[in-house]
This record gives sequence, C-alpha cells and structure tokens, in this order.
Amino acid sequence: MMKRGKSSVLTFAEKCKNILASNWQGNLNTIKADAKGSKEEIYTSKVKYFVKKGKPFIWVPEKEMHNVNTIIDERGSFAVSSPFPGPLAHLLRSIRKLPARVALVGDVVRLKDEKATSAAESLRETLLAEQRAVKESSYSVSGILSSSYLDSSLRSANLEELLQGDKQYSVYRFNLSSCMYIDGNGGVHEVKLEDIEKSKADRLSLFAMSLIDGINQSEMRRRALILFCITFLNENAKDAFLLSVDRKGFDVLGKVLGSVNSDGSREYQWKELRFTFKDEAGDVETFCQRLLELEEEALKSISRLSGI
Repeated sequence: MMKRGKSSVLTFAEKCKNILASNWQGNLNTIKADAKGSKEEIYTSKVKYFVKKGKPFIWVPEKEMHNVNTIIDERGSFAVSSPFPGPLAHLLRSIRKLPARVALVGDVVRLKDEKATSAAESLRETLLAEQRAVKESSYSVSGILSSSYLDSSLRSANLEELLQGDKQYSVYRFNLSSCMYIDGNGGVHEVKLEDIEKSKADRLSLFAMSLIDGINQSEMRRRALILFCITFLNENAKDAFLLSVDRKGFDVLGKVLGSVNSDGSREYQWKELRFTFKDEAGDVETFCQRLLELEEEALKSISRLSGI
C-alpha cells in the first residue's frame, strides 16, 4: 500500500491549490488610503473566501477599511494557511512550528452587483454539494467527520454565514500576479502562475480540516498513526498527529526516538513524516478506505513479526 519516489509528492502548485480549497479564511492586506491617495501603509484583517475556477472570491464586511483602500489602489496580498484545528494547533504552538501556507500578491477587484450575486450563487451551490456529499458518505467516513469537536472545522458552517446572516458584505475577486508556497520550516518557494493555472485542488481538500480534526481527536485513530510510523517507516514513535491530507497520501507529526547523543542517551522529538498511498485517493471516501487498508496491512505485519 505504500510507495516511494518523486511522484508520491505533490507539486508546490498542487499544494497551494489544496490549501486554498481546504480553508475558508485568510489574511487580506491592502494599502491604506486617505484623501491624498495611498500612504503605503498596510491594513490587514481576517476575511472569508471561497475558490471558484481557481481564483479566491473574498467577502469583505461593509465597514472594513479594505473597501475604501481598494478604491484608491487595488494592489493587495492574501495569505492562507493549511488547516490546523483542535489538538494540532496546540501541538504546533508548543513546538514552535508553523503550518504550511500560501502567499498571493495581486489585485483585489470589487465585483459589481450582478457578478457579486453570481459569486454568491456559486458559493451556495458549492456548499449544497459539500453537504450532500457528507450525508451520502459511508459509516466509516461520517464517523471520522463527526468525531471533530469543532463546528468551525466544517467549511459549510462558516461560509453559510455569508449567505444567511444579516451582515452586509462587498465581494471581491483576487487576481493574482504572483504566488509563494511557504513550507512548515519557513522555506519560501515561488510558484509559476502557469503551474497554478494548470493545477487542480484535490476533491478531498474540502473535507481536510474535518478529517484532520476527526482523526486527531480519536485516541484509537492516533494509535493507528503510531502503528504506521513503527511498521512502515521503522520509526520508534510514542505519539502521532495527522498534519495534512491529499490524494497521494498524508503527513504526520510523530514523536519519535531521536539519534544517539554524545553521552549515549536518546530523546524523543517531533518529526514530520510522509506516508504515500500505492493508489491515489480521489475523494474522501477513498481516502478513508486507504487508511483502513494501511491499518490492516500494519496489523498483519506485526502479527507476522510476533508469530501470532
């Protein structure tokens, strides 16, 4: 069930698309404006968005300064991080590790009424399709998704507020001119726009946060992650959390026994580990099935070694 090699890893463009699809909020930065024009100072706030045809469509509350700033200067930037719900957030903070993130630079273009209405309709259709997929999912999938303790881990619950609440918004399309992928170690990787345009987000990205939180909230499922570390990567692990998911596999933060120190001692340390499926998981249903297959394979391997 496991495979290695370059093809087992997503391209930076694919990683960017997955992050954008898996989240629903990001930090929008625009240039502050006054009566004399742009002052080159930056105004930042957290806003909600969704992706349509590869581009972020951003909902900005009516009283936000972005609405004034973009009249004078449409230039802006938008930063979105990989999902890190529940226990994962506490772990990342404790080990001072940042989640992977995407940094976009471009123009923040306000949509006129007709196009804003069209964007809202597209959002409504996307949410309905997502909710339908959850209702039609198998017992094993719904079990993982429902294990998430955070209502905020569901994209639909957050984005529905844009359509149902009394709050007034202006809708913007973000036309990007450059894209950067920033990995968990702070490494910055420039991504070509043509690669971004060609790439598509994984279908399971919409459920990434619920999957991650649902697995991390379950001791039984986390024990399975520990088992994967020991069986497939030969890492002496005593704890593990799911870090990210994609069609080719998943990343885990494992607490594994480190190398021997000068005094002969060894300490446990958190290490990012990659597990890759032999066959890709095109949707959330297949992803969960791949996890079950890995678990069965790991248990059989241990049984063989122990002679059971």
